[in-house]
Amino acid sequence: MDLTEILKFLEKEIHTVVMATADDNGLPVTCAVDIMDSDESGLYFLTAKGKGFYARLKKNGHVALTGMKGNDTLSCVAVSVRGKVQEIGNKRTHRLFEKNPYMNEIYPTEQSRQALTVFQLYEGNGELFDLSKKPIKRALFTIGNKQEETQGYEITQKCIGCKVCQKVCPQNCIDLTVVPAFIKKENCLHCGNCLEVCPQKAVIRKG
Repeated sequence: MDLTEILKFLEKEIHTVVMATADDNGLPVTCAVDIMDSDESGLYFLTAKGKGFYARLKKNGHVALTGMKGNDTLSCVAVSVRGKVQEIGNKRTHRLFEKNPYMNEIYPTEQSRQALTVFQLYEGNGELFDLSKKPIKRALFTIGNKQEETQGYEITQKCIGCKVCQKVCPQNCIDLTVVPAFIKKENCLHCGNCLEVCPQKAVIRKG
């Protein structure tokens, strides 16, 4: 999936996510938030100006979120994003109510909607993690001008091709047809087994 498809999946198939912000002491606070719209510029959600959530968004300007779809762990697809948010006011409120008509039950009148404002997550890093596939699939993505972050493990030139790492890899994602061996990052669980067992200390963690 490309960026737009991942964000649409988050909006339409997952919809409700757990979003984390930081309080005045720098400690995490979580709440359930509906992703109500998305486009190539990011994600959009509503909140009321009287909420502590609104105050934390305005003060810090950063969030982290995770949403999951699936009946159990082995059918789960999870999307996580962390990045910057900005308040864009009420210019998109009508569109969000049209796309999410259940909001009319919560805020039934125009007067009651005066408390609402829209935020956009406009820049960040994200990951789609699909446990329903064998081997597992992960895909990194960026929103806005954020640079992609390097994550996971890498095998360096110290590798001698001894195959010890391959024996402990739960997803069999280490290619030993070349030396140094190569980790298929899109299938890696990030468990760290390869780092622990490598006799040559050839495996390093990135990010």
